[in-house]
Amino acid sequence: MNAQLVILDFGSQYTQLIARTVRELGVYCEIIPGTASSEKVLRSNPKAIILSGGAASVIGDDALRTHPAVMTSGLPLFGICYGMQLLADEFGGKVGGWARDAVSGSHGDAGGDGLREFGPAVVTIEKNVGPFSALAPNTDIHVWMSHGDKVTELPPGFVSVAKSNGSPIAAFANTERNIYGVQFHPEVHHTPRGKEILASFLFDCAKLERDWDSEGFIAQTIEGIKKTVPTGNVICGLSGGVDSTVAAVLVSRAIGDRLHCIFVDNGVLRLNETTFVMENLTKLGLNVTLVDASKRFLDELAGVTDPETKRKIIGRVFIEVFEEEAHRVEGAQYLVQGTLYPDVIESVSVVGKSAVIKSHHNVGGLIENMKLKLIEPLRELFKDEVRRVGTELGIPSELILRQPFPGPGLGIRCLGEVTEERLKKLRIADRIVTEEINRAGLNATLWQSFAVLLPVRSVGVMGDGRTYDETIAIRAVTSRDGMTADWYLLPEDVLRRMSSRIVNETDGVNRVVLDVTSKPPSTIEWE
Repeated sequence: MNAQLVILDFGSQYTQLIARTVRELGVYCEIIPGTASSEKVLRSNPKAIILSGGAASVIGDDALRTHPAVMTSGLPLFGICYGMQLLADEFGGKVGGWARDAVSGSHGDAGGDGLREFGPAVVTIEKNVGPFSALAPNTDIHVWMSHGDKVTELPPGFVSVAKSNGSPIAAFANTERNIYGVQFHPEVHHTPRGKEILASFLFDCAKLERDWDSEGFIAQTIEGIKKTVPTGNVICGLSGGVDSTVAAVLVSRAIGDRLHCIFVDNGVLRLNETTFVMENLTKLGLNVTLVDASKRFLDELAGVTDPETKRKIIGRVFIEVFEEEAHRVEGAQYLVQGTLYPDVIESVSVVGKSAVIKSHHNVGGLIENMKLKLIEPLRELFKDEVRRVGTELGIPSELILRQPFPGPGLGIRCLGEVTEERLKKLRIADRIVTEEINRAGLNATLWQSFAVLLPVRSVGVMGDGRTYDETIAIRAVTSRDGMTADWYLLPEDVLRRMSSRIVNETDGVNRVVLDVTSKPPSTIEWE
């Protein structure tokens, strides 16, 4: 569907949060690299544009710029952080760099104090115009700042509408041209009134219509699949996770038993996972074939300790097994994948310089080998939207509310060599963590909670005997989308039960530790 709103991405870690907030407000939007051609930006005939933040400097050699035709399109524009600075520079204002101001002793042309702002800040509203019309003058609002540069001189025709200690021009507006900018990030929950500001831009300034909900998405998607695959068979690789389950049910609603699902037991699943997945997917009416390839995977992983190598082995063997089974389905021309919108965005990142943190396990390698066309019914959705769609489809909550589980499974939670003996320890510890989280009613609060087996041995004492066994780490985090995450301090009684049970019920483990690191700097998974 055509997007009413286009978000130009200049590399901000929060760009996806802008899109999610806009979607929550009922407006369909798309993210496009900020440096894309004007034809690409404007081809869907958007009615408004948001310019995201970014790590570059508008006044630096690495500045990322959008096509001039986008700036002069006459569409309502809203710049966030770097986006605001880009608007200021483009329309004749000035941007000052903190480092340059500090070295020279200057405090900027606009009388600022040369302060960088990273984290919580207070902004004072000076004028209630445009997106700020619902905020009375002299109102202080709490916001999240993340910038070194700042606007030091307004472009002609613009007025300052907010200020902070570090940004004399914390927001500006040109109501005649319908152009606005904020130095802070309204899309994050640390800016409590940010969603209100974005909503005012969407509906009051840009006059957009609410056109996005899960019910309409389901009907449109099923109809589209029917037209795409009027005859023939379709293959789906099921993991039992939320994404692949929702994708399979959507396609099944469109083509019935012409969908052939394949569930591969890769040997690094959780305790009783195979039974749980098969029973629940069969109840949903899906046509599922179970392939037990656990020994094949574990044989390939023997002696391997490097995390990237483990991920790649699991991905490669999965492709081999899946391909062998898929060839048994006659006349298959399409492959269903549970690709989500974040995956699509990352594949066309504007920055193009991001380091590969870890390889992702999917069936992407199948496409070239098998000559299958893709059906990706969820490629426009974020994780929380997938859950809403799944609920609308009648998928049980025990499947919809399942925590994210990595494709390489316990293979990347079993640090060091992956063996059946070590996996047994990890499965028991992981089951205990899950049981205690559910017992405490914390499953809905947490994004993920799990156990990690560390290849770290320490001396312990059990009874009258000395032990020298391995360590379990407990990981519990909260998050909206997995892009960032905060570690969660589990209640003391919950931690005590987990620790006691893990040590007593898991042979070969004599120590339990708690991971108290957020993302960033850590990742949620240990490998």
